[in-house]
Amino acid sequence: MNEMDQELRAFMSDVKQEIQQFWDERPQTYGDTHGVASYDGQLFEPGTREFFQRLDKEFTSWNHPLHNQKPFDRLFPFDHYGPGHQVLEIGCGMGTMAMQWALHGVELSAIDLNHYAVTQTRTRFELFQLTGDIRQGDARNLDFPDQQFDYVYSWGVLHHSPNLEKSLAELIRVLKPGGRYGIMLYHRHSFLNCYWTHFIEGFLHYEHRFLGPLELSSRYGDGYAQEGNPHTWPVTRKEIIAMLRPHSAELATRTLGTELDSMFKLMLPGIGVLLPRAVKKCWARRFGWSLWIYGVKK
Repeated sequence: MNEMDQELRAFMSDVKQEIQQFWDERPQTYGDTHGVASYDGQLFEPGTREFFQRLDKEFTSWNHPLHNQKPFDRLFPFDHYGPGHQVLEIGCGMGTMAMQWALHGVELSAIDLNHYAVTQTRTRFELFQLTGDIRQGDARNLDFPDQQFDYVYSWGVLHHSPNLEKSLAELIRVLKPGGRYGIMLYHRHSFLNCYWTHFIEGFLHYEHRFLGPLELSSRYGDGYAQEGNPHTWPVTRKEIIAMLRPHSAELATRTLGTELDSMFKLMLPGIGVLLPRAVKKCWARRFGWSLWIYGVKK
């Protein structure tokens, strides 16, 4: 290993430790304050049934257009996978989505970089009498054999990876040929990123004089009230397609903009509430904060 390789590995190790520490100390609770189990001013004890139920209620409410008969069934191919199928979640967080798949009867595995997330998800599964292989792991080096899983998904996680391309390659590696995948990543060309991060904070507040594009996205992404997080890099549709197309027999994207309701209310007090639903949907489909990328492995 040459000196440059050693320096790069040391740098990546430092970034990993920063990311791990940040999310261990500030887990994604979807609460009033990032990392705190508080909802509408009421505190909940993490690791309790009441906490998980309240967290799930909040999380699903943020994504209400994606639900039909059950949470996220307009996105996830629940009807294609059941008992006997192996499903992997990369970045399980507090276990909301892992629980939905476990209730569907699949053989579920889930990983997270952070010990706290793994502990909470294991506690959830014990409380609700679910089975699953929940373990700590790095998306860039998955501890699973080649071609193990029928379906692999990740929700709002891999844009925090300092090596997204390596993480995607690992996702594809553990997926069976003909298996499906679904990935949600933040959208660089979204209204939230362009208007809030780069125009309001970067331009009007002069932050672009001190912070580069990656630093701006990290500072004003998840945990912005606590000075941001170590690494957030939203992607473009073109970039993610280029990374996944060589491995995919089928590949498609959707733009999800469930955050635009609150954005319009903030920007246009009074008027934002009155905007026709058709207008909001049009903006959401083009300028939403989330890209949903889904496909089939060759």
